Amino acid sequence: MLDIPPLAPIDDLALSESLGIGRTPVREALKRLEVDRLVISYPRRGTFATGVDITDLAYISEIRVQLEPLAARRAAENAPKVMRTKLTELADTIQHEDVMVLSRHELMRWDLHVHRSIYRAAGNPHLEDTLVRYNNLATRIFCVFLERITHFDRHVEEHVGLLQAVAAGEGRKAEKIARDHVTGFEKAIRAII
Repeated sequence: MLDIPPLAPIDDLALSESLGIGRTPVREALKRLEVDRLVISYPRRGTFATGVDITDLAYISEIRVQLEPLAARRAAENAPKVMRTKLTELADTIQHEDVMVLSRHELMRWDLHVHRSIYRAAGNPHLEDTLVRYNNLATRIFCVFLERITHFDRHVEEHVGLLQAVAAGEGRKAEKIARDHVTGFEKAIRAII
């Protein structure tokens, strides 16, 4: 996570060599990342990872606090049985995982996996794409402050209740948990800055 720090230059040749692929796919990927505001290109200067501006937290949270609960409710109401089973299994795995021994990067991977699973279960590809984009932006902010956040384990454990509510088809409960989760994220970041 955050292997390329904010404002760092991105060498597309070195990146393509490290990934073992040509420069064209790397350049195409960088163009997509530019649309998502994760990188910025300057003519004749190169491509750079965008900076992390803490004022963006409010803008990102304003959108996520509306869309994350919508996705959770839609997932609870519309997810097919096979998806509900996967969400239950994911909740059980997290519940039985000793989050206190996991690294913060492993906890971030769990966080991303849970969010992406719920977005997919919502059954709306446009909502999923939008939320993935904003979750990526929120995750960058999270990564910058990751080492200073206390009780990160609780943040990951909140997912258990959310996943269980979605799997049980409890739309209103899932919606509330998701809203509280997003506002809790913003409060946790603001508490340390």
